[in-house]
Amino acid sequence: MAYLKAGTVTLLVVLAAILLQRRSEQQLKERLQTVLKNLLRAEHKVASTSTGPRRVAIGLGSCLDSVTTAVQLFEKVSLDPPKEKDVRHHDSLGSERDLAEGFAYFFKRGAAAERYVHDKMLFKRLVAAAKDMPEATWPIGGNAPVMANRMAREGCQVLLGSIISDTIAKEIETGVKVTNHSPDEEDEEIHMVLEYKTGEKWGDFTAPRANRFIVHSDASNPLLSSLESFQEQLRPFKPHAVVIGGLQMMDNFPFKGNSRSQRLGKLRNMLTRDVPRDVPIHFEFASFVEEATALDVINNVVLYSDSVGMNEQELPNLYSLLNYGNISVVSDPYPRVATVLDQMRSVYNSLKTARGPDKRGLTRLHVHTLAFQAILTTKNSKWKNTMAAAAKASLTAHRHVCGTSHIEVAKAHLIMDDSFSLSRQEGSDRILFQNNRPVSCWEEDDYQICLAPVLVCTEVRKTAGGGDNISAAALAAQI
Repeated sequence: MAYLKAGTVTLLVVLAAILLQRRSEQQLKERLQTVLKNLLRAEHKVASTSTGPRRVAIGLGSCLDSVTTAVQLFEKVSLDPPKEKDVRHHDSLGSERDLAEGFAYFFKRGAAAERYVHDKMLFKRLVAAAKDMPEATWPIGGNAPVMANRMAREGCQVLLGSIISDTIAKEIETGVKVTNHSPDEEDEEIHMVLEYKTGEKWGDFTAPRANRFIVHSDASNPLLSSLESFQEQLRPFKPHAVVIGGLQMMDNFPFKGNSRSQRLGKLRNMLTRDVPRDVPIHFEFASFVEEATALDVINNVVLYSDSVGMNEQELPNLYSLLNYGNISVVSDPYPRVATVLDQMRSVYNSLKTARGPDKRGLTRLHVHTLAFQAILTTKNSKWKNTMAAAAKASLTAHRHVCGTSHIEVAKAHLIMDDSFSLSRQEGSDRILFQNNRPVSCWEEDDYQICLAPVLVCTEVRKTAGGGDNISAAALAAQI
């Protein structure tokens, strides 16, 4: 009898646990549906003063991406994982060993990175292996073409400062005018996007989040080969905004003498002479590892831009460069909101009062992370629709990674906390997350900040190009 009573009690406990779990799952689903509905509502609150399509000039460069699963590609080329003691960061890659050690360094941290490969034969072997993998995809790549396609989908007319092959041209959206066409496919630069998923293993290493490691042996984009044709067509196009990206290609490239500084100087001259002061300039920051390159880019481009966009790794990098003059190689893949906000304020305060002829004070800063989107804009500046832009950025992040235009809450989850501090300083105010008002906006000093949670995609289809799509979608709502 005692045995039967004990069995009955156990059964009741199990049934109660099942009921509680189902109730919890239903409540979570209802919460996500409420958040999604209100993000969609915020996304469409876009006030436009334009009398026609917005014209955006975007440069520089292009490539063909080879998107593969990193671990499968390494197995195909017989690249073994290193031992823990051999894992290290490399500014550039000169051998198979460098590739294995460098990839493991970022893989175990779930961090994105981009590296130049000096060993041309190694790079050709990787490309050949990818071409023999049926699951590999070959989409258009490069910051400028990806952002151009996104802004065209958002209704903009786009001038793309790139040299586009016939193969890549097939993937260019209607509404994008390209400055240069090259019929020779031999001119195509290939960038290898080596992706991995959360929990994926390589040897003794486990990835804490999905991300990608990009390698290239690009000889064209580091030289800004399309700059002259872009400059020639820029004024006649009469853009409402100018976007520059892809300058990370200059990192660790074997330039001769001061040719890098000369090319950046020519880009700076274009921005100061050919872009009217009332036309905003946005620069899409990226992963830099060479301090000299990053500082050159800051002095020639960032200081002449109104807006800067970046991810959760690139923000600490820019923060470190501005405050300490050095690079932060890797950072927290899941940064706290308060940490990001503090770094954003520091970067903004450093750049808003840029001194010197033709320099532009920063009036917009967009940081996209896995968990949230944060956009800072100066009060009464030319940027509008900050709340809608934050919501659009959040939804674009999910749509891109999941590879769908329709968002299903069954494929999403929130990793933001129920509340967040506005700063890491003691006594800082906190903001409660509200399901029916998921985009939080507030004012400080001379600027406004809007922060939107991301419905993080749980069925990752692609990570490469996410930042470009997110930044471009948000910009399209604000110009």
